[in-house]
Amino acid sequence: MSIVKIRKFVDTAVAYVRAGKGGDGSGSFRREAHVPLGGPDGGDGGRGGHVIFEADRSEDSVMRISFAPHLTAGDGAPGAGRKMHGRDGPDLLVRVPCGTTVRNLATGELLADITEHGQRVILAHGGRGGLGNVHFKSSTVRAPTRHTPGEAGESFDVLIELKLVAQVALVGFPNAGKSTLLGAITNARPKTAPYPFTTVNPIVGTILFPDSTGITVVDVPGLIAGSHEGKGLGHDFLRHIERSRFLVFVIDMAGTDGRDPASDFAALREELRLHNPGLESRPFLVAANKMDCPGAAENLARFSGATGVRPAPISAELREGTDALRDLIRNELTARTGRETAG
Repeated sequence: MSIVKIRKFVDTAVAYVRAGKGGDGSGSFRREAHVPLGGPDGGDGGRGGHVIFEADRSEDSVMRISFAPHLTAGDGAPGAGRKMHGRDGPDLLVRVPCGTTVRNLATGELLADITEHGQRVILAHGGRGGLGNVHFKSSTVRAPTRHTPGEAGESFDVLIELKLVAQVALVGFPNAGKSTLLGAITNARPKTAPYPFTTVNPIVGTILFPDSTGITVVDVPGLIAGSHEGKGLGHDFLRHIERSRFLVFVIDMAGTDGRDPASDFAALREELRLHNPGLESRPFLVAANKMDCPGAAENLARFSGATGVRPAPISAELREGTDALRDLIRNELTARTGRETAG
């Protein structure tokens, strides 16, 4: 019997972060034989530990943070006699997926946008250590008792959001065939079925070319009218489209259940615009799926006439036209990169 392990995908979490408190400075005096009034020798306290976020490509969810949302670094140790400096508090290293953003929950301020593997951001700084009494000796104060406490570390609540980093995003209504297409053009093996909402979590695959070039593609759960207002599954995952450089609208050209392909295309673009106006100008192409079905050819002609867009005709199920689509995606991305470099 085979055992299938299912991991829950979590792309948002609220956490409390607290950096360590600095150690207190020491008020020590020397204790030496035959020196009854030794001078001050109190050392400084150690720095409090930082809370550090690091992008790790092996992480794909913020689930662990959602289960343990108190992120606390260690306190610095107090100073000691003989001008001994207290040990710095241990930092807390939190590994998060590439594409993670962190905002102050109270103010909405963006604190970190972590996109590259290995990138580190000090999210909360540890408090400075207190000063030992050696700092307060002067010509008039030979035996200072003054020493200062360590400072508190930074602490606040944060909203952590994952925006998957993929070059291309597949956008479409439920049952348009996005998951089947992802499986046809990439190394991903998503669940597919002949009913809506098969995809309930974003899935990332990579188009692999013979020259070892790779293009990452994300399939997000199908959008519905009103997704930007919280309807359906797509609303929770629209953010994953934001980092993509290129969009592929997957349109059911067979017009299943009486749908109109041109109206579907217009509705999808409007949902993206309402979610984030910047997506309206994102470069795109249209994949006219289900071209093996009756009526698809006629719908394709009407679609082009109504929208002025020339789609790439494919059948993801039969894998017809999918190799040409892969090459078209690559050419579009290459051309876009060239224009950005020239500009």
